[in-house]
Amino acid sequence: MPSRKILLDEEEMPKQWYCILPDLPKPLPPTIEPAKKAPGPGIVPLIFPKEIIAQEFSKDRWVDIPEEVREIYRIWRPTPLYRAVGLEKALKTPAKIYYKYEGTSPSGSHKPNTAVAQAYYNMKEGKERIATETGAGQWGSAIAFGCMTFKLDCTVYMVRVSYDQKPYRRVMMELWDAKVHPSPSTKTEAGRKILKEDPESTGSLGIAISEAVEDALTHEEANYGIGSVFNHVLLHQTVVGLETKKQLEKVEDYPDVIVGCIGGGSSFSGLFTPFYYDKVSGKAPKDTRFLATEATACPSITKGEYMFDHGDTARITPLIKMHTLGHDFIPPPIHAGGLRYHGIAPILSMLAQEKKIETRAYDQVEVFDAARLFAQTEGLVSAPEPSHAIKGAIDEALRCKETGEEKTILFMLCGHGHFDMQAFDDYLQGKLLPYEYPEEEVQKSMKRLRELYPWIDTLPY
Repeated sequence: MPSRKILLDEEEMPKQWYCILPDLPKPLPPTIEPAKKAPGPGIVPLIFPKEIIAQEFSKDRWVDIPEEVREIYRIWRPTPLYRAVGLEKALKTPAKIYYKYEGTSPSGSHKPNTAVAQAYYNMKEGKERIATETGAGQWGSAIAFGCMTFKLDCTVYMVRVSYDQKPYRRVMMELWDAKVHPSPSTKTEAGRKILKEDPESTGSLGIAISEAVEDALTHEEANYGIGSVFNHVLLHQTVVGLETKKQLEKVEDYPDVIVGCIGGGSSFSGLFTPFYYDKVSGKAPKDTRFLATEATACPSITKGEYMFDHGDTARITPLIKMHTLGHDFIPPPIHAGGLRYHGIAPILSMLAQEKKIETRAYDQVEVFDAARLFAQTEGLVSAPEPSHAIKGAIDEALRCKETGEEKTILFMLCGHGHFDMQAFDDYLQGKLLPYEYPEEEVQKSMKRLRELYPWIDTLPY
């Protein structure tokens, strides 16, 4: 039996990120500027540093990690890979279950892997501040940490329902000198418009993005930072999967299935894409499956339509082809705040369309059931978001129990749940209810989108 914890030495930390763009089944569709009804970058060049834009469209398979970024990474990287022996025994499965644990970072999740890089590139370009949004608070706290590290100011628009549910995430951001506003706020035109229409709005990630982008566009000293969805974010997260490959080599193992949760898609992508490279390059010893899990309350990839849509509610961003529930989507106030975005990363959306990844949705009660079992067998309290991956891994392990197959299952535990005690209390008190976002609401959003842009289905991409 191998050790529960598999570690790497500091010098084994990756020196490059892996860019999946050259290895996709086909090129990603371009972004579309609605006014032109044609491809164009829209506001992107106005709100990101040049190096980030270069990474967004990189044709290089391997991108060097700046030594200044690696130096900060060393605070918590390499992160541990665990063999979930306790969970295996409880499930009585012949499968081996491993999980990569990103909860050891300063902010408690995988998000600093890109936050530190983004802060670095903005600092190098002479920017003084980053404006951003956050759902559950993991991204907001990560970018607050990154900005503090490179002496940048930070402004965070936090979705109001999470601002109210998770005050300690706000405290963490403020401890790192970030200014945090509940979104929708009165600080931006986009926020004021929403509040005028609905003074009691609980907010959405789409609304918060609109506010942060507007802030960056209207202030010369500021740029915008994003915690998921964009290609460069998924790139930065591959440090996770690259480490995991080396750790599994130490125990001479390789996954049959890799599971992760998706809100925008960065944590799952960071884990599985280096293994995807093995597969498409013919280096993989197994025909590994890749499984993305999400919330039934925000089923962006399992129910959303693959089409062009805005990334934000105020339609400031250009149109991006992705699985979407509609940019006007207002999610129910479930506790998995990081899984409440209406769209999925274009890279993941394409891979789902091309049947390169599998997708599955779970309701919050069965997800918290899985988190409870994991806490009781492995001792770690997981965040609600990666608990969807735990549920997916458990299901895969139980299938192995039925078939007798001795498969290797790897999942991404992208953050701890230490700030989610109210959610777990609600669960233990029986206050959480299963919720499934209605199919008819998705269709209504798609109808509104097509009424807004009658030409959208004629785009040749």
